[in-house]
Amino acid sequence: MMVTTRILKKTAGEDNNTTEMFMTANRTVGTGLTASAVISSWLWSTALLGSSLVGYNFGVAGPFWFAAGCSPMIVFFALLGIACKLRVPEAHTLLEIVRIRYGKLGHVVWIVLCLINNIIAVANMLLGASAAISALTGMHVIAATFLLPVGVVLYTFVGGIKATFLTDYFHTFVITIVVCFFTIKVFLVPEIGSPHDLFNIIAQVGKVHPVDGNRDGSYLTMTSKGAILFGIIHILSNFGLVIMDTGFFAKAFSAAPHAVVPGYIVGGVFYFAIPWCLGTIMSFAALSLEDTERFPTFPRRLSSSEISSGLVLPYAAVAIAGKGGAVAVVLITFMAVTSTISAQVISVSSIISFDIYRQYFNKNAKDRDAIRWSHIGVVAFGFFSAAFSTALHYGKVDLSWTLYMLGVLTCPGIIPTVFTILWNRQSKLAAVSSPLLGMATGIGVWLGSASTLHGEISVATTGQTLPCVYGTVASAFSPAVYSILITLLNPDNYDWADFRKERLAFNKSTSSIAEASSESEKKDATAGDLHASNYIADKAKLKRWGTIAAVWAAATFLGHWVLWPLPMYAANYVFSRSFFVAWVVVSIIWAWGTMLVAGIYPVVDGWGQLSQVYRGLRP
Repeated sequence: MMVTTRILKKTAGEDNNTTEMFMTANRTVGTGLTASAVISSWLWSTALLGSSLVGYNFGVAGPFWFAAGCSPMIVFFALLGIACKLRVPEAHTLLEIVRIRYGKLGHVVWIVLCLINNIIAVANMLLGASAAISALTGMHVIAATFLLPVGVVLYTFVGGIKATFLTDYFHTFVITIVVCFFTIKVFLVPEIGSPHDLFNIIAQVGKVHPVDGNRDGSYLTMTSKGAILFGIIHILSNFGLVIMDTGFFAKAFSAAPHAVVPGYIVGGVFYFAIPWCLGTIMSFAALSLEDTERFPTFPRRLSSSEISSGLVLPYAAVAIAGKGGAVAVVLITFMAVTSTISAQVISVSSIISFDIYRQYFNKNAKDRDAIRWSHIGVVAFGFFSAAFSTALHYGKVDLSWTLYMLGVLTCPGIIPTVFTILWNRQSKLAAVSSPLLGMATGIGVWLGSASTLHGEISVATTGQTLPCVYGTVASAFSPAVYSILITLLNPDNYDWADFRKERLAFNKSTSSIAEASSESEKKDATAGDLHASNYIADKAKLKRWGTIAAVWAAATFLGHWVLWPLPMYAANYVFSRSFFVAWVVVSIIWAWGTMLVAGIYPVVDGWGQLSQVYRGLRP
């Protein structure tokens, strides 16, 4: 990737020594690469390991709710992304938007909220990935925790966000190829044989080891109390992880205006297949094979600590493909965690360079100053994330605990942030106070529920389902109540045009407007007039894209969360053999479609630049 960065600088003029290129790729990324990057940004190691974990625990309902808890917010983010393009076309980060609207106090509050989001997200990824790699290779878990971010720091340090986009593409393509490999390999195992045989095995497992809270104890039903409670936690947590992740905003700002909405919609729709298909197939492979000599833990079943650490997928891969399966899981875990950590590292480095250094220490920062502090942010956060994950590991915190409780910390900023971008009536007091009150409410409900329901506050009790459900719901929805009530007392009437009064893009020829000569000021004024003219011309197109994004977001939520699963839950339906076969086949076809979209579409869409690079390399 470092070599690729140099080639792009030589052949396409993409100079990562300029801030606009380093942080926003000059806002020219196409639809294909945007879609691939969106899939990759959400393709956490947690998605690979966690979807199999909940499939093992709850049956077919687990992976479905995992997938349904991931896709709606990606498509919804297309609406936020295009709204930002419309209202603040020069923005680099979400926090710049907050600062312009709410001033220093609001800015500081959102910096804290976003950093909390980034820290807990990376810890969640590293805990699962390091445990899986340690189990498969024998590497010490702390060594894995520190070594995983090293490569990320190197290529992100050099290539900036364009390197993140390109590695996202490469890693996502490889991961989807491996997922498709597993969809074939699992049915080549003699003990499984075919989807029909898999149905017979899982039906029998449900009788021997019934699932508490499932209809008839079956693994083959969407009527699963544990799975739907997990689904509630998961969708709310993920809305927080997406909306409060400045990395998603950075990728939206980096995409060309015409690429934001289709890129996020395509990414969100096709991402759905990966946790759904992989989680279903691999969790059922584990359940089918754990009483055979193929399984690593034979003759015993997986222990609760192994399940909580996310080892269902690695052990199932070993059972169906031996050492090759272990290598495949190490590969996709490494690629998933490095791609997603790269996005988190870029997010934090942008906060450090733009929102802390440039705003509070050096308002006249030049390109080289911002780039230097971006580099410092990349390295510092890489080391901090590894150290923080190590502390959690020694505190007996595992993947399952972070998977269930992270919404308590990521959700309080969701609705105030959406209101900041879409509702001009939210007042400064409401915006600043509502997420803080919401977080206090969520933490209080979470800890209080753990103490009331389980008699104590500990790692074990705070990771239980019901305290996490209550705490996450409180964190997500109480800020809406606080914000609306406080706003009604003293509503604002913000003029969206005020967002465009402050120039956010770096000037290429001067260090600041204050230092510019009168001639340069005239040129800037002319450029500003042209910019305004272009903005007016693009406004209608951006509004049309916003309408499309809103419709798709509503349709995705209704389809994935209401019309498809809830009637099946209410019907107490236990899958028949033919229905289960159709369920598996559709998920596999969808997964293969995701591989083609993630791997082929960016090449077709970016053929023009690939041709430019080829011409530039020819002697």
